Amino acid sequence: MGDANTNGAPEAAPQVKMNVLAQFIRDMSFENILAQKGAQGDTQPDVQVQVNLDARKRAPENQYEVVMKLKIDSKAKESGDQLFLLEIEYAGVFVVENVPEEQIHPFLLIECPRMLFPFVRRIVADVTRDGGFPPLNLETIDFLALYRAELQRRAAASQAEPQGTA
Repeated sequence: MGDANTNGAPEAAPQVKMNVLAQFIRDMSFENILAQKGAQGDTQPDVQVQVNLDARKRAPENQYEVVMKLKIDSKAKESGDQLFLLEIEYAGVFVVENVPEEQIHPFLLIECPRMLFPFVRRIVADVTRDGGFPPLNLETIDFLALYRAELQRRAAASQAEPQGTA
């Protein structure tokens, strides 16, 4: 009777493990266009944020590099004049274990950026403040929605392509 719990019971799936080995700014550019033009004054900004994600396998087993690329464009609401442009590529090196092969791509592009985002938010706030503007506190990014939108975009693009001719 003591074996009743183990006989025929499905074995528990191994627990997913993720560790951040490193995170770093791969590339960053901040252009204070307002100061370059010599303009002054209080203007209401219109901030546009573009997010791109990239992930690749590294040589060591279970290691992946995930890069979050942000392009933040701020323009004056009234005139449309550009105030600043911030581009940053922020990378993280992760060890990911016990994730099924068919789930690794969404895991890398959803869960890993979630881990990196608070650090990117802080860098963006510091850079914009140090650049002469009020600190820009980025809204939380829904990486799941971003991933789904990219899948839909790819599906639509593949349907729009003409079928190959022989």
